[in-house]
Amino acid sequence: MRPLTIACCFALTFTLAAANAAAQEPAKAAPAAPAAAAAPAAAAPASVSGNAQTGRQLTYTCQGCHGVIGYKNAYPNYHVPKIVGQSQEYLVNALTEYKKGARKHPTMQAQAQSFSDQDIADIAAFLSSAK
Repeated sequence: MRPLTIACCFALTFTLAAANAAAQEPAKAAPAAPAAAAAPAAAAPASVSGNAQTGRQLTYTCQGCHGVIGYKNAYPNYHVPKIVGQSQEYLVNALTEYKKGARKHPTMQAQAQSFSDQDIADIAAFLSSAK
């Protein structure tokens, strides 16, 4: 195996283990808030503005698959899409869907689960502006 492949496998394994551990921790009971007080906060989620400089640092591992022209994954066997230059909206939607499990790809789901909404906005800001 190439060193980058080994590092990616290690990072993926670590991310999945951390996500599983976090999911299995019992939720701490919070005092019940009145429904009227909780409704305004959930009514309109704040939009997140992306920072391309931060996104550049976060996309380092993306280059392992998406940065090689003509690269194909071994599993599942299909062409890895080009993500540089995609629209910011598309990238935010795609990463959010991977994070929520709506899009199915084990590697991308594991990667996206480690990102916050701010991370996703930063990544999209960088990739959509990169050449």
